[in-house]
Amino acid sequence: MISQFFVLSQRGDNIVFRDYRGEVQKGSAETFFRKVKFWTEDGEGDAPPVFNVDGVNYFHVKVAGLLFVATSRVNVSPSLVLELLQRIARVIKDYLGVLNEDSFRKNFVLVYELLDEVIDFGYVQTTSTEVLKSYVFNEPIVIDAARLPSLGPASIFMQGNTRMPGTAITKSVVSNEPGGRKREEIFVDVIEKISVTFNSSGFILTSEIDGTIQMKSYLTGNPEIRIALNDDLSIGASDYRGSGAVILDDCNFHESVPPDGEFPVMNYRMTQPFKPPFRINALIEETGSLKAEVTIKIRAEFNSSINANAVVVQMPLPTNTIRVNFELEPGAVGNTTDFKETNKRLEWGLKKVVGGSEHTLRAKLTFSQELHGNIMKEAGPLSMNFTIPMYNASKLQVKYLQIAKKSKTHNPYRWVRYVTQANSYVARL
Repeated sequence: MISQFFVLSQRGDNIVFRDYRGEVQKGSAETFFRKVKFWTEDGEGDAPPVFNVDGVNYFHVKVAGLLFVATSRVNVSPSLVLELLQRIARVIKDYLGVLNEDSFRKNFVLVYELLDEVIDFGYVQTTSTEVLKSYVFNEPIVIDAARLPSLGPASIFMQGNTRMPGTAITKSVVSNEPGGRKREEIFVDVIEKISVTFNSSGFILTSEIDGTIQMKSYLTGNPEIRIALNDDLSIGASDYRGSGAVILDDCNFHESVPPDGEFPVMNYRMTQPFKPPFRINALIEETGSLKAEVTIKIRAEFNSSINANAVVVQMPLPTNTIRVNFELEPGAVGNTTDFKETNKRLEWGLKKVVGGSEHTLRAKLTFSQELHGNIMKEAGPLSMNFTIPMYNASKLQVKYLQIAKKSKTHNPYRWVRYVTQANSYVARL
């Protein structure tokens, strides 16, 4: 049971507010934001998802840069409320298509109608988009996708060899195509976040994949959907180590697929050895009493038909570093370099990295005073962030996607994409 629900912008503006029980003071939103904003001054880092102020329990999650908050004066399960906030955010995104401050403000009437159906007097009624369609009839004001910032690699879908725009990201599941006809589509994303640690020689120390098969459905009638994965897929301990076999440590499935809207079909984890998409190593050596040189090399280990986007390499430098001069390879395009003096961090950005290519950066460091000790202990480790569309390190594949439809003449559109991202990609010096 909750007393209030509200959504705040990053500035603390109250975008929507609903008081269900009248048990909590009206200034709770201001109290919450002030506490969260200045929490770091207490020396405890970011505010926890649940805390208490003057007898009021505050629960919050951050989704798409917005703060979704609930309050309660009773002892309610924190995990229940946090899950509710996540589901409310998901339902609103299903209806609005785009989850941001602009879409909230333009659709506040629809959002309030949704909140009144989802929660009644502080008690949850339903968080199913399909069920809500029977009670909520307002059409959303869809935000023009052309005005949105670029979605980068996440906006690439494929059907066979054809690249398609990522309309699933910005579409509403309840809005129709021009002319009133609803285009039936289903989008399946295999999203993997990989964690790899290399030693100073470039050998892998640890590696892990956290993956999700994410689905977004625009199908009417809630039809039966069947997904086929690799034939040589094994889950848990297995003696089978055939060529190309995919072995997952564990996985879990959505409790009731397919609901309407966006939802995870399957989450999985893999710690079996796999080929990392990048090799990265660095060398740092003293070149004088107040100088040193860093050489960073990265090599893309994937096919040349694939590109990695938004690649960023970061490296902590000794605390008495005062200046860094960068040297890139001749002809380097789309590279950015920066020395973050406040936290003594080197940053190297590459807009696009083609598979099979190798890139090198040299940085000459100048120190304010002579180093006393091992320079290797004061620098590193390197960390790397990237996104690779149409690539997955685990080799898990969606072989086919079947939709049970009564009409033989109707054939819904199916889109499948693969995305690999860095979760923790670290190289020691």
